[in-house]
Amino acid sequence: MTTTALNPVLRVAPASPAAAAAHFGASLAFHADVSDVAAALTADADPGFVVLDSRSTASWDQGHVPGAVHLPTALIAEQAEHILDRTVPVVTYCWGPGCNGATRAALALAELGFQVKEMLGGFEYWVREGFAHETWEGPARRAADPLTAPVGADDCGC
Repeated sequence: MTTTALNPVLRVAPASPAAAAAHFGASLAFHADVSDVAAALTADADPGFVVLDSRSTASWDQGHVPGAVHLPTALIAEQAEHILDRTVPVVTYCWGPGCNGATRAALALAELGFQVKEMLGGFEYWVREGFAHETWEGPARRAADPLTAPVGADDCGC
């Protein structure tokens, strides 16, 4: 038995390059990065999508992405068609990686015929990466967490 056979990373062989390209390409079709969303929203042009906060009103008041639409997941079926433009892609978010609320919201929107992506990291990573947010008290911003955003640079180079 070779050493690689004992290696837990390679115990299951990597997918073929073609399968990997299909998987990762599909992943990018379903997900958006917090930094990419922030860059698109702060650019001078229309970003071409709307951001949707799928959390409760109490959560929204605690903090949300500036310019986001507030539509809790439980209300999507009855209100989405009145609030959102079906021709504009929607990027959903909830609290963070430990919450699947944005996934449930994205599913509900997709079932209604909306183009949708989920913002990975949710509101938690929006704040942790140092982006401006709004609360019931007004605008807010925290220093970037060096574990999630580069210190002294505008982007991570990803």
